[in-house]
Amino acid sequence: MLMPCTVQLVTGRIHIRRDGHIGIIVLDHSERHNAISTEMWQGLLDSATELASDHEIRAVLIRGEGDKAFAAGADISEFGNKRTDSSTNRDYDNVSDRAYVALATMPKPLVAMIHGYCIGGGLAVALTADLRIVSDDAKFTIPAARLGLGYRSEGLGRLVQLIGPSATKRIMFLADRFGADEALNMGLVNRVVPKAELEEATSEWMNLICQNAPLTIRAAKAATDEWAKPESLRDFDEINDLVNACFDSADYREGVEAFMSKRTPRFSGS
Repeated sequence: MLMPCTVQLVTGRIHIRRDGHIGIIVLDHSERHNAISTEMWQGLLDSATELASDHEIRAVLIRGEGDKAFAAGADISEFGNKRTDSSTNRDYDNVSDRAYVALATMPKPLVAMIHGYCIGGGLAVALTADLRIVSDDAKFTIPAARLGLGYRSEGLGRLVQLIGPSATKRIMFLADRFGADEALNMGLVNRVVPKAELEEATSEWMNLICQNAPLTIRAAKAATDEWAKPESLRDFDEINDLVNACFDSADYREGVEAFMSKRTPRFSGS
């Protein structure tokens, strides 16, 4: 079980928790199934920025509070005054887009633990994660076509990269709900577990990540993300620097010595 030892309030609806080397971002709006308000988008931006710069944190988990939802999309109650037309929607998008970018470009592994509803903007948040582990009660949808709203190309781009054009069109055109097994089959999520086992399974993955060499993981994440870009935009100079840093690190020496001594390595991230 994930047992956070410290809690920090970022906004009234976004919390940061720390459990050793694990940082946890919590969407806490359970009375509205963790629907994401403008204030919460700002909180996600601030949380991602803070945990990215915290040298004690090796991996970050994002989750929803309560047992009903990861996040039921954007808070529709705000649409009447904050998303009335294209002009006001630009202000909303400015905050949410910055939050997406901060999450998606975090240099540390980001894992989404998903249960219950994962809808619209909530699914977009989950797509910024490197890994998604879900309970068998998870329900997904992007209801844009049922609301008449336009879906930003950046959000669709992440979906196309992950599951391809055909599956993306299936989600967008039908705007229906589908379950965890279908999400797994289309490559939207990495693992499905029974709801009662979700926290334990997620904790196992987070701990495994944190036990491994942080510099190696950072370099692997950066290289993978670079390859996902269009060829004309790829720049591997920084990746090569990250790889060289691995070989010059104390962790590399520790890993080799531990392997030769047949013991578990203790990595420091340096």
